[in-house]
Amino acid sequence: MSGFSADWLFLREPHDLRARNAVVLQAVIASLRDTRHIRIVDLACGTGSTLRAISPYFAAQQNWRLADNDLGLLARAAAMSLPADVTVTTQLLDLNRDLEAALDGPVDLVTTSALLDLVSQPWLERLAVEIAARAIAFYAALSYDGQIKLAPADPCDVAIIDAVNAHQRIDKGFGPALGPLAALAAIARFEKLGYSVVHGQSDWVIGPDERDMQLEILSGWARAARELGELPLADTVEWLTRRRDAVVAGRSSIRVGHVDFFAAPTVTRWADRSRSKSTSLSS
Repeated sequence: MSGFSADWLFLREPHDLRARNAVVLQAVIASLRDTRHIRIVDLACGTGSTLRAISPYFAAQQNWRLADNDLGLLARAAAMSLPADVTVTTQLLDLNRDLEAALDGPVDLVTTSALLDLVSQPWLERLAVEIAARAIAFYAALSYDGQIKLAPADPCDVAIIDAVNAHQRIDKGFGPALGPLAALAAIARFEKLGYSVVHGQSDWVIGPDERDMQLEILSGWARAARELGELPLADTVEWLTRRRDAVVAGRSSIRVGHVDFFAAPTVTRWADRSRSKSTSLSS
């Protein structure tokens, strides 16, 4: 699920919005251009950032079902100010236990942001199979890919980044997490299921003036390194002190790699589903 505080989600939202891959997003929009009433399920919705990011691009009537396990975040999402052509319902559930319930009913598009790097290979397999069985399109944004670039360079950067990436692989509530491998694994799985996939980078590029975001990220990475326990604590503390000093001095920039992708059922898959329905009705 989201697993994040509302404050962190608020801080990161403008960076997520700026980072979304335009080519992938255009593929999502084009796939629904002729749909008059779009029904969307957003998994691990948080406060509704995916809805805010992409709903303005659709001219059609939209019905969003927002799923998360955090009642406080769902309440914030439900309180959003929405245009007349967008309606929202919220669904409190545990995606690890009740994924299928989130996908029930008529759905044109399933979306998620910053979720797949938290899940395990078996859960990803379950998600892909359930979506493919329903022949639903899937848009996954902002999956962390393990690539971090820091400027200016610091002698401990590599060790900290390695620790962060190792920490990404521990259980986040879905079993051992895929972490940086998630996007590539998901793309390969949907392609194997006969989906057409468009993908591209959606990196955060955080400049010297964006101090609050930088400080929060660096603190989170230091915390992850400490929890992993493979680096001397003194090294982690000294690294964080140096990096914070660079941020305060306006000399720091950070690039964090992410991947977006859009997986669409092929024409054949849609045709097969239609034929299956016709056969069922005639039998």
